Amino acid sequence: MAADVETMFSTREKPWHGLGTIVAEALNSGEALEAAGLNWKVVQKKIYTGDRKLIPGYRANVRDSDHRLLGVVSDRYRVVQNEDAFAFTDALLGEGVRYETAGSLQSGRRVWLLAKLPNEYIILGEQISPYLVFSNTHDGSGAIKVAMTPVRVVCSNTLNLALNTTKRCWSAKHTTNIADRLEEAEETLLFAESYMTALGAEFEELCKVKMSDKKVMESVKELLPMKDDMTIQQKKNVRNLQEDLKRRYFDAPDLQDAGKNAYRFVNAVSDFATHNKPLRETVNYQENLFMRTMDGNALIDKAYRMVKAA
Repeated sequence: MAADVETMFSTREKPWHGLGTIVAEALNSGEALEAAGLNWKVVQKKIYTGDRKLIPGYRANVRDSDHRLLGVVSDRYRVVQNEDAFAFTDALLGEGVRYETAGSLQSGRRVWLLAKLPNEYIILGEQISPYLVFSNTHDGSGAIKVAMTPVRVVCSNTLNLALNTTKRCWSAKHTTNIADRLEEAEETLLFAESYMTALGAEFEELCKVKMSDKKVMESVKELLPMKDDMTIQQKKNVRNLQEDLKRRYFDAPDLQDAGKNAYRFVNAVSDFATHNKPLRETVNYQENLFMRTMDGNALIDKAYRMVKAA
């Protein structure tokens, strides 16, 4: 199965599967549009039956560069062109915004861009950098999404916990003009500030939740459970994953001064969820992992709920 990545660029690190372009520094929107291979438009065409009868109520979204069919949508669907996505994010973040990665997935049916927000945060003595991710589909399968995700700089772990006190995502359907929603989307930046404030307060509370080594072992087993109906090989695989997570808690150099507490455990799970290689790595694993920055990671949220309930 071919990789979902069609075209992309990335700063500093090699893009997924060796595809795409590597650049030395973040780009402005015009440069990013070209480097990501997103300099094409979506054209909507009428749909006809085999005997040339018009099919009412639907349109075909077609890429102008190669006439590839991206999807069939209702006639209420409004296209958000790739250049419009960059213009929207430029307006959202203001002058000087730079993009660290962008690209096309699934033969152009889904596109994304990622920009670093201007503010830096120090939480419990560590640098946390917030990023804004914009995702759009051209096949009618999903809404336009804007999300803020924080990254722990020392280890590049994502820390997008599902907090009850604040939001970090905004979305819009393709039946409205995205430019008209800019003021509403600007709330995402307010979300970023309030989310980071709430995240710092939550981390301080997690530091107060002490975890004995025994409790950590039990929590690892609860998070990555061994089931009775598993085969011998499956049980071996789960045991290996459990050991990997334990090492990330007990041995990670960046967590040695964190104390034995829930904050350390959640960070170990974040490291595991962000960087652990799956037992069976599909060709789309890395891009699927990246796209989960929009919606959060279920394993990290499960660990967070576990320690909160303890």
